[in-house]
Amino acid sequence: MNKTLKRVFDLTLSFSFLGLTFPFLLAIALAILLDSPGPVLFKGRRVGVDGREFDILKFRTMVDQAPASSPAITGKKDPRITRVGRFLRKHKLDEIPQLLNVLRGEMSLVGPRPEDPKYVRTYTPEQREVLSVRPGIASPAAVKFRHEEAILADVPFEDLDGVYLNEILPEKLALDLEYVRRHSIALDIRILKQAVLSSLRS
Repeated sequence: MNKTLKRVFDLTLSFSFLGLTFPFLLAIALAILLDSPGPVLFKGRRVGVDGREFDILKFRTMVDQAPASSPAITGKKDPRITRVGRFLRKHKLDEIPQLLNVLRGEMSLVGPRPEDPKYVRTYTPEQREVLSVRPGIASPAAVKFRHEEAILADVPFEDLDGVYLNEILPEKLALDLEYVRRHSIALDIRILKQAVLSSLRS
């Protein structure tokens, strides 16, 4: 895919969406502040293109400081998730601030989902091919595993990392590798449509 065309595509849609939804985003921010003490945004360290690390942005969905001493992933019944956070996660609204990552050039609208550095350190040489492109907000793996928290709902808290690393991550990487090898603007549009529809149906 032409990198310049993809970048123009990303910037155009990101600016347009943020402009159209700004009042709605302010309402989400207010709801987060009223629901629990802490910042509106959560910053998490992730690995991007060519292995460069960056801070991914999300609306905060957990009690403040929770991720610091807990697994990097969550199950559906995770006690750290707030009331507003549960709604945001269900409809993927917590991901919207990542449009700022797109504008900063750290992410794309569509691409392999960026992972925590501790998981990336386990990648095989073949799996590291997903790091050859900018990570995305939407991806084939994210669409297929949109109910990941429900899948992990019955996994004991202390086993979450192991189950994710050994059972879920390899399949997600296989899907994202397929995307990397055949991505195009037409494919990006199709994945974005699937992502939006799956969020509305949640």
